[in-house]
Amino acid sequence: MLDKTFNPQSLESEIYKAWEESGAFSCDPSSPKKPYSIMMPPPNVTGSLHVGHALTYTIQDILIRFKRMQGFDVLWQPGTDHAGIATQFVVERQLAEKGINRQTLGREAFIEKVWEWKKESGDMIVRQQRRLGISPDWTRQRFTFDEDFNRVVLKVFVALYKENLIYKDKRLVNWDPKLQTAVSDLEVVSQETKGHLWYIQYPLVGQDGEGSITVATTRPETLLGDVAVAVHPEDERYKHLIGKQVHLPLTHRTIPIVGDTYCDPEKGSGAVKITPGHDFNDFEVGRRHNLPLINILDKSACLNENVPLGYQGLSIEQARSQVLADLEAAGLLEKAEPNVHAVPYGEKSGVQIQPWLTDQWFVDAKTLAIPAIKAVEEGRTRFLPEHSAATYFEWLRNIQPWCISRQIWWGHQVPVWYGPDGHAFVEETEEQARLEAARHYGEAAELTRDTDVLDTWFSSALWPFSTLGWPQQTIELKRYYPTDVLDTGIDIIFFWVVRMMMMGLHFTKDVPFKTVYIHGMIRDEKGAKMSKTKGNVINPLTYMDKFGTDALRFTLSALAVPGRDLKLGESRIEGSRNFMTKIWNAARFLQMNGCALQEGFDPKTCQHTVNRWIVGQITLLINQVTDAIESYRFDEAATHIYQFIWGTYCDYYLEFLKPIFQDETLATEARQTAVWAFGYVLKVAHPLIPFITEALWKEFAGDTPELLINQPWPDPTISSTDTPDAEEMGWVVQVIDGIRSRRAEFNVPPASLLPLLVYEATPKIQERLNRHEAILMRLGRLESIQAFPEKPPALKEAAQFIVEHAALVLPLGGSIDVAAERKRLQQELDKLATEIDSCQKRLSNADFREKANFREKAKPEIIEEIQERLGSFETRKEKIKEALLRLQG
Repeated sequence: MLDKTFNPQSLESEIYKAWEESGAFSCDPSSPKKPYSIMMPPPNVTGSLHVGHALTYTIQDILIRFKRMQGFDVLWQPGTDHAGIATQFVVERQLAEKGINRQTLGREAFIEKVWEWKKESGDMIVRQQRRLGISPDWTRQRFTFDEDFNRVVLKVFVALYKENLIYKDKRLVNWDPKLQTAVSDLEVVSQETKGHLWYIQYPLVGQDGEGSITVATTRPETLLGDVAVAVHPEDERYKHLIGKQVHLPLTHRTIPIVGDTYCDPEKGSGAVKITPGHDFNDFEVGRRHNLPLINILDKSACLNENVPLGYQGLSIEQARSQVLADLEAAGLLEKAEPNVHAVPYGEKSGVQIQPWLTDQWFVDAKTLAIPAIKAVEEGRTRFLPEHSAATYFEWLRNIQPWCISRQIWWGHQVPVWYGPDGHAFVEETEEQARLEAARHYGEAAELTRDTDVLDTWFSSALWPFSTLGWPQQTIELKRYYPTDVLDTGIDIIFFWVVRMMMMGLHFTKDVPFKTVYIHGMIRDEKGAKMSKTKGNVINPLTYMDKFGTDALRFTLSALAVPGRDLKLGESRIEGSRNFMTKIWNAARFLQMNGCALQEGFDPKTCQHTVNRWIVGQITLLINQVTDAIESYRFDEAATHIYQFIWGTYCDYYLEFLKPIFQDETLATEARQTAVWAFGYVLKVAHPLIPFITEALWKEFAGDTPELLINQPWPDPTISSTDTPDAEEMGWVVQVIDGIRSRRAEFNVPPASLLPLLVYEATPKIQERLNRHEAILMRLGRLESIQAFPEKPPALKEAAQFIVEHAALVLPLGGSIDVAAERKRLQQELDKLATEIDSCQKRLSNADFREKANFREKAKPEIIEEIQERLGSFETRKEKIKEALLRLQG
């Protein structure tokens, strides 16, 4: 007998161990089964399981378990990412606590320290993944910096270089002055900062100090690197100045005024300073006008030798103060306005990121993007939801050179060696580089290797084919590539999806995946983005400990509407835990009533109406969940499972069976059908909630059952779903639902029994009422049932509803205080009117918008929340108005 209370923590580790030991997770490249493959996005080796991971892994595990049960040979490829900057940052911080400096250690010794850390702490994320119950092929676990992977990365770099698709160039990059390396956009956090917009006068050349143009800027310290002032070519205030020169304040230089549509006449003064060496937009303006590039910062973000002597060596903050003071002293600082603007900070370092002009390695992404665009246009890879492809196309059609070099030590070192004269030799090994150098110089030459390492996204872009043995044409590569689906968030379409498409198409001549499913971002229950500063971050491990893994998985599944953000709160997870308890209690009910699966039981032989009905409902459930998962509607799969188990099976079928269990002539079939149906429920729910379903399968599948994970997916053609039994029992359920709904609506006490009057009752309805009278009386809490062929008279103080053209009436006068109920409903109606008015004002009132700048400043999730509340209030208002009308007759 099952324990009285469902305790997931006591079951999960044992069940997971059984799954793994059974070999259920492993693929079989020699299998005659049809292959199905998914590449797990490799989490950072430094990482800890967060709620975004939990969503991704839950969705992928649902697909993998579902396809495995359908009879596919599934490969879910796991692995971890070496996470160059993140890992080096962690290890450097630990060494600093011991008083050890990376530079003092030296490169080789430091890398050894990182490998030591990886061995001791790097598998924490993998242990946490197992907690989530996921079922990848752990025997194929890969690491993006293992020896084989490193060889693949170097091979790809050399190949692209020799095809002129990788090159070295001086361009602007995101520069982290603390880590002293280029970083990707994903490692930059934009923070709203209260600052100022300073208005600075730039004197016109040849005007004898009489004329000037006023420039507005949030970064006066970069003025020293200005090379132009730009205005909109159609701006009437300034168009006559285009082509003239201005004196650059605080310097002895003059710079031109150029016309460029980048300028917004409505913003600031309408004139902007152009600093191509320290602003990405200015860099593009500079290219269009062939302007010079001046770098005024060193790698620590201090002003360098390219500025006047008095400013050299100052930090950004010091330089800003000095420049503003000097401008004011010169009478060139016109005014300063408070201004809130976004400032980029390093995700790891926490310091302000600087656009910095430096020599880096780049990939010609524009060329590689051409086949990646074509593949999606032709349908070789499809995006779900379809509108998410627009983000993919937008990135690719506006793609810039991809900076792939990083100035750190942990990672794939660039395979480039330089000769005495600086000539570059790009080869996969040092031995090959030396041979090329000897050919080039006519003799052996001393070579120095480039110290840069490659961007982590460069190696992870190779994940889909490198993990399958490429460049060798392995059986795994031929069998599992292209993969079937990639599940990811919209935030990394550019960083990962785009780059996997480019690399996969270039090196394998095929797309890396057939479908890209984009899930939404997880927000808190109010729709706000999760952040540590807000204190609203949900730790999945905490809630798995508190409510069980299945509760978290089921919640994430139920909320996973394609392309929509998820609002997640503890109450939702707690509700899913209650659902697990409901399933557990249903199993206990079956055990207490002697329900056991009989070998050879055929549901098609059932004689009793309720049993034939539940067999049809099981068939319907199988089809609904199959269609939902295959359509990537995990929310619909969860809803169908929830509604069936809680409603159809527990609230109705098991209740229908209680009196039948007392009749031994009917009980045997009922017991066998009930446990058969429950077994099918466990199969259908298993991909979403694997632990509880596996635990209960063990209880009902015999003494030595095969694990549920290895069971076949249920046959969706067990029986017809459109039968007289389905129609009749569906009618019974509608009647009971209607009665229960009206009882709740009018606060009828549970102990009060109501009469039910059925008008326009046909002979068929009369027969159903007679046949199911006991069920209706017990579940509807009725004192009597009367049927009449005529139409209902005008009745006051009664609740009425329609089922199949019959009017069902519940007289309420003797069960509730009608006057008090009218008063309660009217009070709720008045309260709702106030709430509706408040929401409408916040969304549309002009005065409110002006005072609070609401629609302009409110975040989309706040507006969406108010709109959802308004809709909910209006729906409730209509229901209460209908209830009041019913009470008034």
